[in-house]
Amino acid sequence: RCRQTAHALGLSPRFMAALWEQDYGAWEGLDYARLPDLGPLTPAELSRHRPDGGESFQDMAARVLPKLKALDEDTLIVGHAGTVRAGLSLVVGHAALSFHVAPLSLTILRRSGGDWSVEAVNITPP
Repeated sequence: RCRQTAHALGLSPRFMAALWEQDYGAWEGLDYARLPDLGPLTPAELSRHRPDGGESFQDMAARVLPKLKALDEDTLIVGHAGTVRAGLSLVVGHAALSFHVAPLSLTILRRSGGDWSVEAVNITPP
């Protein structure tokens, strides 16, 4: 879907596997109704939960964040919601899992030195 979106925007993207969506393992492709009920979890607990054969949010963030931190110029990333949440975690930590990321929305993060800020989340076309 990200490739299709990038091409629809007229972009010539460079694909980076490190920025791909979280691997949900055995949960991949399941309808929400078929996902197991994990019960009440804190954001920190949820970020550590790993579906069978997949990766946790922390695992995914561990591969995404070094790529984001290494950027040295303004960069457009066409990515899935989990990748956006990983970026948001630079500012809000595990609470990034509480963000709803709308399809085809724009999130803007800014960096000043080593400090990150969230400028906007979920900007969508009118």
